[in-house]
This record gives sequence, C-alpha cells and structure tokens, in this order.
Amino acid sequence: ISDDADRLLKITGELLNISQVETGKIQLKLRAAEPTAIVHQAIQAVQFQAQQRHVTIKASVAQDLPNIQADVEKTSWVLINLLTNAIKYSPEQAGIEVSASRRNGRVEFLVKDHGNGIEEKYLPKIFDRYFKVPGSHDHSGTGLGLSISKEFIEAQGGSIWVESHLGEGSQFGFAFEPA
Repeated sequence: ISDDADRLLKITGELLNISQVETGKIQLKLRAAEPTAIVHQAIQAVQFQAQQRHVTIKASVAQDLPNIQADVEKTSWVLINLLTNAIKYSPEQAGIEVSASRRNGRVEFLVKDHGNGIEEKYLPKIFDRYFKVPGSHDHSGTGLGLSISKEFIEAQGGSIWVESHLGEGSQFGFAFEPA
C-alpha cells in the first residue's frame, strides 16, 4: 500500500508539473543560487533510496563556483530526478557520480551512472514525453520525468543533454550561465 501510495504521489506530482509545462505557465522563482547547495540538497533527498539499493553517491563540486540565476526548487527537482534514475538503473553495489563544475564559462551539473546505458538509437527520444527505453524493466515510471526536466532547465535559459553507450552507463547533464 505504501509503495502504491508513493507511486501515485509521484505520478500526481509529475502530472502537475507537466500541466505547468503544457499551459506555458511554468512558475519560476529565479534568484541567485549556489550550485553547491543544489547538489547537496539533491543528494540528501535521494540518500535513503541509494542506501536501500546499496548504491554509493560520490559528489564532486568545484571550489569557488559562481552562483547561477535559477529556480532552486525546480533545478533541485531536476537533479533529484536524474539521481533517482541513476539509482534505479544502476546495479546494486554500484557507484554514481554527481558533480558541479565550470566548463566553457558555464556552470555544469553532471550525473553519471554505471548501468547498462542507452542504445544510441533511443538517445534523440530520451527527453520526449512518455518515452521509456524499451526493455528497461521500469514499470513504475510515467515517462515524464526527463521531459519535465528538459522543460524546467530550458525555461530557465539552461541546456540539458545525455551521453550514453550501451554497456557503459549514462551521463546526464545540464548547464547554466553564471548569475
């Protein structure tokens, strides 16, 4: 019952988020935000889930990162979604890396897992609504998380991407200009 309630709560939250996206009324509360705080908030939110699957999360945050102009709640939600997916698709006893660094003048957030990876032919569709990688064995998801993530990041002026090779895991990232 608890698992079903959690699943329904997650679906309801995703439907509320997607309704904001569909109506074009994403409510952004932009302010100067510390990348370090976003990373730590996201890790804290998924730590219990990671422990249950015996997955370790290694954080690497560059020193003296500039603030970004972002909606902290929505940006944390995106990072939590990426971490949750990484935990879900990683084998037990695996490690996940999450990082924030400066690259090409932008502040970049990355989540890397060591799961099965995603076939190249599916990468262009990965941020589409309701898309699930065939054979992923995930029956609890709605196929909306990555689509919502893309909309949230792009609404804030950022960019989001994925890199993956079958058998080698995946790396999802997003980046913002400094504030």
